[in-house]
Amino acid sequence: MNLFPQSFQSLEQAMSTATLKQRVHTANIANVDTPNYKSKQVSFKSAFDTAISTQAMASKKTDPRHFAFSTENGLGSSSIIKENHSTKITPNGNNVDMDAEMAELAKNQLWYNALTERVNGKFNSLRTVIEGR
Repeated sequence: MNLFPQSFQSLEQAMSTATLKQRVHTANIANVDTPNYKSKQVSFKSAFDTAISTQAMASKKTDPRHFAFSTENGLGSSSIIKENHSTKITPNGNNVDMDAEMAELAKNQLWYNALTERVNGKFNSLRTVIEGR
């Protein structure tokens, strides 16, 4: 018997991705003055492919004539963290943009807080059902 609905697994996956993004952005900020450091970012496509391959978002073909999803053929990306080579490099070879990193960090924090509130709401609903109020 599964006590928790599938939405808990989806929320858990989203929170894990937000945690990974937080670690990547803080590592970029910590290395802002490190010579030849290339900023990194979490690839949305890779994270999405990983989420699709889980049971919470598993794909299902309803007809054998439909095209296969990339994860069904084993074509999903393996690495979620990618080095960023598209930004301007400073004279010391570093390409961390502090303003962009701080903005992404704040955006990710808001997203994580929203996910936390949603999980709390789900647990409160479950508690209400258990207590029978």
